[in-house]
Amino acid sequence: MLKVGLTGGIGAGKSEVSRLLVESGAVLIDADRIAREVVEPGTPGLTAIVEAFGPDVLAADGSLDRPKLGSIVFADPDRLAVLNSIVHPLVGARSRELESAAADDAVVIHDVPLLAENSLAPLYDVVVVVDASPETQLDRLVRLRGMTEEDARARMAAQATREKRREIADIVIDNDVPLDDLRRRVADVWAELVRRAHAAQVAQSSQE
Repeated sequence: MLKVGLTGGIGAGKSEVSRLLVESGAVLIDADRIAREVVEPGTPGLTAIVEAFGPDVLAADGSLDRPKLGSIVFADPDRLAVLNSIVHPLVGARSRELESAAADDAVVIHDVPLLAENSLAPLYDVVVVVDASPETQLDRLVRLRGMTEEDARARMAAQATREKRREIADIVIDNDVPLDDLRRRVADVWAELVRRAHAAQVAQSSQE
């Protein structure tokens, strides 16, 4: 098994790259999706959040009111740390569970938006960074996601710098390109990941 950490700045096109890798045969473990799953109604995660932050963080239907919780934690680093102490272990446990269910020769892609920010690179055999210029990111956020330019710049500024992400990368996918060019680049990266997964499996077999 090859464990791949996939990351990239907002608007860089990481979601499109992960989709193309799954089309190629990768097993995808999406940290954001898992983070939502572990706080769904009836979960221990949501119970712990209510105990820590009070019932006001619940919506009328009993689900987590994310905007309400966000307004609490992002203005207070200590409260954010409390939330992370609840959610991160649950996400980690679920990620390991999904990973253990993958085949021995699988290429497992961990889609982790904050991989650079949380210094998680050592957890993976390979780190793939989807990279785009700030101008491209800004254009996509405003034109495709409907953000104001101010909001888009604020979201970009809150993340790790482009340089920090590239520093931790084993493979960089340039996404300042049309989709057809991106497809070709991802196909090349997939071939390299399969090669590394095979080499790792052979090395492991020789040690057994």
